[in-house]
Amino acid sequence: MAVPTPHNAAKAGDIAKTVLMPGDPLRAKVIAETFLENAVCFNTVRNMLGFTGTYKGKRVSVMGSGMGIPSIGIYSYELFNFYDVENIIRIGSAGAFSDEVHVRDIILAQGASTNSNYADQFGIPGTFAPLADFGLLRKAVETGEKLGYKTVVGNVLSSDVFYHADPTFNDKWKRMGVLAVEMESAALYLNATYAGKKALGIFTVSDHIYTGEALSAQERQDSFKEMMELALEVAPE
Repeated sequence: MAVPTPHNAAKAGDIAKTVLMPGDPLRAKVIAETFLENAVCFNTVRNMLGFTGTYKGKRVSVMGSGMGIPSIGIYSYELFNFYDVENIIRIGSAGAFSDEVHVRDIILAQGASTNSNYADQFGIPGTFAPLADFGLLRKAVETGEKLGYKTVVGNVLSSDVFYHADPTFNDKWKRMGVLAVEMESAALYLNATYAGKKALGIFTVSDHIYTGEALSAQERQDSFKEMMELALEVAPE
């Protein structure tokens, strides 16, 4: 498909090789205004804002993905396949399952389990395990240590459902060692793998589903800045 696409007004060359993808397009705007130099908006279609600028001399883009697997499925597919993007780092919040994880911790999603049927389109004769790129994951672990941030590596759940009718739903995933729940990474990892590209999910734990811990508005702002900084430091040249 030629660019622009029905969902992205960017022209060829407008988007960097590495894109940070928060779910909220307004968060993309905050990142661009706070961290990037000479940021230029490349997309306003459906208010899914996207910007390209520089961070410590390296060219980086940031763009919202929207909520859920269908939304990030569209945007990440177009970025990988039509805009020559090589790396997408998803940044967002997650609700913790694990007793070993607490609010403010930063989860690095090594794998992304899911209850979505997104992978069915690929006709895989079995169950595929969507994984992050190991190079990005290793760099995130090392960078987190240097910055003094607590990072936890493991499996997350990319759920299609926010309000689930089954009251035992969370218990079953927790029993399998899943650290936390979010709603997008599995599709991102599948798209990256199929396109031969790289992806990683980085999440701030905003609340704990079992303990009731939750960040205040100010704590969210501070913790999310740590996650954003980590992602920008990890972003390849």
